[in-house]
Amino acid sequence: MAAEGHEAVEHAPTAGEYIVHHLTHARNKELHGPFDLSVVAWDSMFFAILLGVVGCFFLWRAARSATSGVPGRFQAAVEILVEMVESQAKGIVHNAQSRKLVAPLALTVFLWIFLMNAMDLLPVDLLPFIWEKIVGATGGDPHHAYLRSVPTADLSVTMGLSVGVLITCLIYNVKIKGFGGWVHELFAAPFGNHWALAPFNFLMQIIEFVAKTVSHGMRLFGNMYAGELIFLLIALMGGAIGSVGFGTGLGLAIGHIIAGSAWAIFHILIITLQAFVFMMLTLVYIGQAHDAH
Repeated sequence: MAAEGHEAVEHAPTAGEYIVHHLTHARNKELHGPFDLSVVAWDSMFFAILLGVVGCFFLWRAARSATSGVPGRFQAAVEILVEMVESQAKGIVHNAQSRKLVAPLALTVFLWIFLMNAMDLLPVDLLPFIWEKIVGATGGDPHHAYLRSVPTADLSVTMGLSVGVLITCLIYNVKIKGFGGWVHELFAAPFGNHWALAPFNFLMQIIEFVAKTVSHGMRLFGNMYAGELIFLLIALMGGAIGSVGFGTGLGLAIGHIIAGSAWAIFHILIITLQAFVFMMLTLVYIGQAHDAH
């Protein structure tokens, strides 16, 4: 029995192996390099689509059950959210016709990203543990059953969202200014309409589009990835309880509970704020597409 216990401890994952395991996606193949469109993170896609469907369902349910009388708590919460997004859209996008699409788009972005961020509040080992049991029960190798449940901690998801915003901005640039007017702006702003300045204007415009898109996606990814990593470190604190003495173990247990609770409470603010920031930047970038230089 002692030998079995020693063997179990010997084969237990180290802190580094534990973190690497939890930060590895369920992919169709290994990722080589930072940019590979042939690699698909199945876990990110699954949870992103699932949460998008859940968000649409709740909005559909709120719209279906809406009454003109005294609203219930769920309807009131949805109405407050819709009014908040509508007021922000009015202050940034001054074209009333554009707001018919932009305001619902901003609401969708906020709610979808909030739901994806909120997956970080689940215990870090819960869904991976369930997935390992499912893989093991179906004859697979549970030690190589990877699962990450926070889509916004995946750079491919956040950059995909930011590229979607970029495409929307380009469409509104052409729609509002006309294709010729937008191309003229690419070569005439910001330094002025002179043939000698055209290459520099074009270069600055391209840099602006790339910088806004990259920073838009990287900001969300960085915050959520860091939050997920802190939860893993707190989980390691709790996992170390059994390998130390009683006094140290008791201290780690108390620290694990306090740190986990404090970070979870603070993280509620982070996941909401990051969804709001992404939504506001989406509105700002689309609003800039309506402005002529």
